[in-house]
Amino acid sequence: MDRLDAMRIFLSVAEKSGFAEAARHLRLSPPSVTRAIASLEERLGTSLFQRSTRHVRLTQAGQRFLMDARRILADLEEAEASAAGDHGAPTGDLAITASQMFGSLYIAPLVQDFLSLHPGVNARLLLLDRVTNLIDEGFDIAVRIAQLQDSSLRAIRVGAVRRVIVAAPDYLARHGEPQKPDDLLQHDAIAFSSAAAADQWIFRDNARVAPPARFTVNSSDVAIKAAIAGRGVTRVLSYMVAPALARGELKILLADYELPPTPVQLVHAEGRRANAKVRAFLDFAVEKLRTEPVLQN
Repeated sequence: MDRLDAMRIFLSVAEKSGFAEAARHLRLSPPSVTRAIASLEERLGTSLFQRSTRHVRLTQAGQRFLMDARRILADLEEAEASAAGDHGAPTGDLAITASQMFGSLYIAPLVQDFLSLHPGVNARLLLLDRVTNLIDEGFDIAVRIAQLQDSSLRAIRVGAVRRVIVAAPDYLARHGEPQKPDDLLQHDAIAFSSAAAADQWIFRDNARVAPPARFTVNSSDVAIKAAIAGRGVTRVLSYMVAPALARGELKILLADYELPPTPVQLVHAEGRRANAKVRAFLDFAVEKLRTEPVLQN
């Protein structure tokens, strides 16, 4: 078995988190997969996986080798496509992840439009309200609404969103409109939090307020509907309430105290070059998202 075949087997074991799963995916026998990994580890002089009866996990050396293996195989795929004259025809499986609400509103329709243009591509879109590890979880592209911390990833900024305080006009007519962050202490808050207790609301100049939360939920959609119903003030990302603001159902409060906008970025883990399907999707998505009014801040 040559080095590239061994590298492909290693990649499959890492992505499937198991030898048997990788063997089924590659249509190989489990012993041949085990032998290939053992031979690769012997040649490299290090263990790539931590094995137990229930789990297979990458070692630190395995994590480093995974990034290199992905890059090498992607470069090989692109070189073969280019030599075959297929450089401009993206094919294969494309895995994308985004947060639930943003992904549902903006990424899912975009992916469907992309698939209509490229019949040789299949897409898997996973919507999760947590930060995914592109390498460990096998994603090609992630949509991140955050400052990028991992310098090993490449990011393309497509816009920005604000973290805003909103309330319904009828609620404000009954309770008055806050003029400074501390005024929120006199208001009913609808707290949107995934934690057991709601976080403090942070404003410009590091001002922090913990308004009394009469209703705490872990769903932004529920928090927004409660605010529209006049139950109190809530704090969400600007894109989430853009339709309600346009309809006059909600009003932004304390805009002068907001933190700077948070960037929206398309992130991928390819090294020097992205392969054809990733590059094609990035080009398509960047053009579309940069025209979205909700991302212009």
